[in-house]
Amino acid sequence: MTFNWDLVWSSFGPIVGGAVTGTIPLTLASFAIGLALALLVALLRLSPNRLLSGVARFYVSVIRGTPLLVQLFVIFYGLPSIGVKLEPWPSAIIAFSLNVGGYAAEVIRAAILSVPKGQWEAGHTIGMSRPQTLVRIILPQAARVSVPPLSNTFISLVKDTSLASLILVTELFRNAQQIAAFSQEFMILYLESALVYWVICLVLSTGQSALERRLDRYVAH
Repeated sequence: MTFNWDLVWSSFGPIVGGAVTGTIPLTLASFAIGLALALLVALLRLSPNRLLSGVARFYVSVIRGTPLLVQLFVIFYGLPSIGVKLEPWPSAIIAFSLNVGGYAAEVIRAAILSVPKGQWEAGHTIGMSRPQTLVRIILPQAARVSVPPLSNTFISLVKDTSLASLILVTELFRNAQQIAAFSQEFMILYLESALVYWVICLVLSTGQSALERRLDRYVAH
């Protein structure tokens, strides 16, 4: 068996191009929406209103208790059966955002709870309302705690976007699949796509470490 280096070089551009135009935008859009949703769900989970807290808890339970692939298929293939038809890209963004929201909500909730209750009292003492205390005092401190797990969620999302190829979203792995189907060199193309994913995640992991060191300067020891 000979290794087809010509195929490796010729396919490198389309695979990286799929990452730039598909994987990375899909990851950024889904994570941004998912993070906003996660904050809302986390606050609902902490709400004294049992109904709101229960709805948020149910959402988190469903997301964490079902596979991402099933969630993706329900949105793209299942919703048309009840008259809701979505294109591949919106379907992928919705599925990934909902998934991130479910997992990140627990991270944010735990980070908020890790802030000493005295911080709430301090905000009240200087005349801040509860929302003002949350935004100006609690969330900045919670953000430092939540950076590592949220960064891990982001890195996992980069890899999870490969599932979008199953609903015909053109991204990194989809391009590799198409080239492999044409050339019949499946091992080479799949290893090459794995290498590109690894490099992206390696860069993100390095950035995560740098961000953690920077935030650690502002934490009292």
